[in-house]
Amino acid sequence: MHLTQEEERALAGEKGLGFQRAMEILVALGRIYEAERLVPISSAHISGVSFKTIGEGGVDFLEEMSIDSKVAVPTTLNPAGMDLERWKDMGVDEDFAQKQKTIIKAYERMGVRTICSCTPYLLGNSPMQGDTVAWAESSAISYVNAVLGARTNREGGPGALAAAIVGKTPLYGLHLEENRKPTVVIESESLKDSSELSLLGYIVGKTFGSAIPYFKGIRPDPDGLKSIAAAMAASGSIAMFYVEGVTPDYQKQEINGLERISLGKDDLKRACDSINTGKEPDLVALGCPHLSQAELRTLASFLDGKRPVRDKPEVWFCTSREIKARCLKEVSILEKFGKVVCDTCMVVTPIEKKYACTATNSTKACVYLPSLCSQKVIFASTKELMRLIL
Repeated sequence: MHLTQEEERALAGEKGLGFQRAMEILVALGRIYEAERLVPISSAHISGVSFKTIGEGGVDFLEEMSIDSKVAVPTTLNPAGMDLERWKDMGVDEDFAQKQKTIIKAYERMGVRTICSCTPYLLGNSPMQGDTVAWAESSAISYVNAVLGARTNREGGPGALAAAIVGKTPLYGLHLEENRKPTVVIESESLKDSSELSLLGYIVGKTFGSAIPYFKGIRPDPDGLKSIAAAMAASGSIAMFYVEGVTPDYQKQEINGLERISLGKDDLKRACDSINTGKEPDLVALGCPHLSQAELRTLASFLDGKRPVRDKPEVWFCTSREIKARCLKEVSILEKFGKVVCDTCMVVTPIEKKYACTATNSTKACVYLPSLCSQKVIFASTKELMRLIL
């Protein structure tokens, strides 16, 4: 990979140890993927935040990087392993909490905006069509490529942090026009419910892995797009997709001659049956990806005036702290039925210490909960989950 003279000097340590480490990471990635050069980015989003997922090694890495490094572009942060204010209510122990706070402080020293959310595009980090960015968090990557029309590869946490510090990323993969073309056409009956779209995405990701699907027949709203993006990125590794009538530049794509597959509600039912491994949930968790303002309002509208049942399962409504602050009236209603949990989600917090079976409307969560949290899972629509707590 070609480096400018300035980049060569930075790689040799001219700008300090943290910047040198960041350059080393980018050069290694560039060589692996045969990138031609580095290109400037307009923003970054970083994963690798929960102490549960990065452990002591991750803490040491971030503390070392934060000694003399600052991010060069607007940069946001993925969910942490706990609600940073009410972690005791969640049952998180003191040692975990202190390690988590150390991680957040390291990111703050580097100038990262610690929103602790997987939906940065709802919180001001919303790239324009054609922007080059370096984002981690699989669901957000897919969303930013497919819905906003910006360009990012599927970055890991260290790669996204390195790009944020240098302000550049290697030019390869989805940054190149020729790698953004659809590879399979998915024809579906109209689906509007986010849980149905999540199941559709689960099937496509599991069936086609890292393909670039082109969807016909669906017209999801922003929350539906959020759900389908997350599902495909979790059950497969899909980082880019097209929805006819929605994705920028969809009209420029050539789909004649591509493999075609039709999926209907019978397919969704079979997928749902294959996911479910639990029967009696002790936790009902919504917000994977984080609940939007519109979703909080819909949930509150449905529950307003109703009473929670006794001996109900614990309920978490996972969202970002900023979205919670915008919806104080709705939060007061939801808190009668459960906890509005910020900064984290059911996947990256140590729920296995309290719960054995989780019910959710997110197939992304259903993919990760068994492996990361030792959970039995129940997939259900939002309405079905609400019936569990009334």
